[in-house]
Amino acid sequence: MRLATLRETDGQNVKEEAAVVTSRGLVPVREINAHLGKVWPTELYRLIHQGLSSLLLEDAERTPIALSPSQVQFGPLYRHPRKIWGIGLNYREHAQDLSATFPSEPASFMKGDQTIIGPGDHVLLPIQSERVTAEAELGVVIGRTCRNVSQDEVLSYVAGVCLVLDMTAEDMVLKNPRYLTRAKNFDTFFSFGPELITLDEIPDLLSLRVGTYLNGALHRENVVSNMAFTPDYLVSFHSHVATLYPGDIISTGTPGAVLIRGGDVAECRIETLGELKNPVRGMN
Repeated sequence: MRLATLRETDGQNVKEEAAVVTSRGLVPVREINAHLGKVWPTELYRLIHQGLSSLLLEDAERTPIALSPSQVQFGPLYRHPRKIWGIGLNYREHAQDLSATFPSEPASFMKGDQTIIGPGDHVLLPIQSERVTAEAELGVVIGRTCRNVSQDEVLSYVAGVCLVLDMTAEDMVLKNPRYLTRAKNFDTFFSFGPELITLDEIPDLLSLRVGTYLNGALHRENVVSNMAFTPDYLVSFHSHVATLYPGDIISTGTPGAVLIRGGDVAECRIETLGELKNPVRGMN
């Protein structure tokens, strides 16, 4: 199953609501409720907390209204996860880009929800940095409360995966690695969407190709199997650090970061999953 969040603007009011992606188009969950008398949560975050069910897809297929992707504007999947874990240097080639020592354990950091934007929203370059990079990543979304879970158990705790663009004020990190939290937490520095894809849609997670693109051209690409720490390992590892809750996101690392400037379009493409694009705007 694939789900998305649609954004509708009416004057000063912005409404974001969950929709199911079907072969006919996007079916808003509120339309499912209206036509079939159901009470599905109309926010994706609440749907994840309730537990994603194939019954929702069945109901979507029975609902006559469906919107074309060209008719809608996508928002971020949701606005307020309890945690966003980012993983640094999870591909050896990216460590070489930064002349950094390859970690023997996951090099993780956290991001606040003020960084969140959705497909098509602008990445705003902060005046404090002269070198901001964009990084395409595979995001893993937690579906059930998860604590001290073994690697073999992980998949039953995952709601699905999504596309991510993670931004970094790279000059700050190069100046001092202790500045990583600041470098990762400027507003608009985390885009995710446009779809949440459940694992049953993905025959082989490790075979997915993740690519960072700039202005339509491939910058760097790699395969999930080439990660030092695979998605299931990352979920298990971090569940032993802190309880993971439904809607928490683990962004699993990038095959390569690309320098972005005002006027650019940064993009994440993941084979069979789709694409995520964000234009870039300078602040100075």
